[in-house]
Amino acid sequence: MARVAFLGLGVMGYPMAGHLVKAGYEVTVWNRTGAKAEAWAKEYDGHASATPADAVSGAEFILLCLGDDPDVLAVYDALEPRIGEGTIIVDHTTASAGLARSLYSRASEKGAAFVDAPISGGQAGAENGQLTIMCGGDASAFEKAEPVMQAYGKRMTLIGGSGAGQLAKSVNQICIAGIVQGLAEGMHFADEAGLDVAKVIEAISGGAAQSWQMENRWETMRDGHYEHGFAVDWMRKDLRIALDTARENGASLPVTAMVDQYYADIQAMGGQRWDTSSLLARMGRKPN
Repeated sequence: MARVAFLGLGVMGYPMAGHLVKAGYEVTVWNRTGAKAEAWAKEYDGHASATPADAVSGAEFILLCLGDDPDVLAVYDALEPRIGEGTIIVDHTTASAGLARSLYSRASEKGAAFVDAPISGGQAGAENGQLTIMCGGDASAFEKAEPVMQAYGKRMTLIGGSGAGQLAKSVNQICIAGIVQGLAEGMHFADEAGLDVAKVIEAISGGAAQSWQMENRWETMRDGHYEHGFAVDWMRKDLRIALDTARENGASLPVTAMVDQYYADIQAMGGQRWDTSSLLARMGRKPN
């Protein structure tokens, strides 16, 4: 099996790297907090390195799962001298399309390939190996990386050229923001109207109002439990990327901009680490 380097062991990366070991890959990890990399290596019988450059030495596939553009750039700068010809670099970070295109060019100069491949599915998706992966880059690189990503992904789609994966992830987050706000307003309206929210959801969830958010989050939202998914801080980072890109390409995103400010309200309430369904907290359904 191929040698794989996995850099970034957050709530998503930690189990993703573990799935690679279970699939038979030889995996070396790096994490900014070295103790976490050592703990991972002990749990999964893998290897931990002290630096990004050491982690990727000799790797056929380099997988990144980091925080934001500056994190990706810093790590790439550190590992770039060890990139060999034919290496496939897959970035699972949600970052900007501009950065993806820049790193694609830099990788190409070394005879390597770069695929931007942001993920969706949350911590549960990572732990269960059920992530959705939106990819941008060359078809040949995607075809080589796809079997590796299958260790933790249920659906991998090549959207288009370099940057297309990141742009598709922005579409995903734009859609989620509007859906969650709509669900929060609907539940708030039901409360204020004196309706039994459970019965309302039962009545409407089989029709056009149905969504993954409704099916999986209405109960926790009703109960003021906001510890079940993607954190508000990270959602605002993703929406910032989407809104910045919209200013560049002329797209009109009024609902997204509004919901982004609502998430700013949640942050001001101390909800930086609450999940995205916490929009209902703005309307009085405080966390329990």
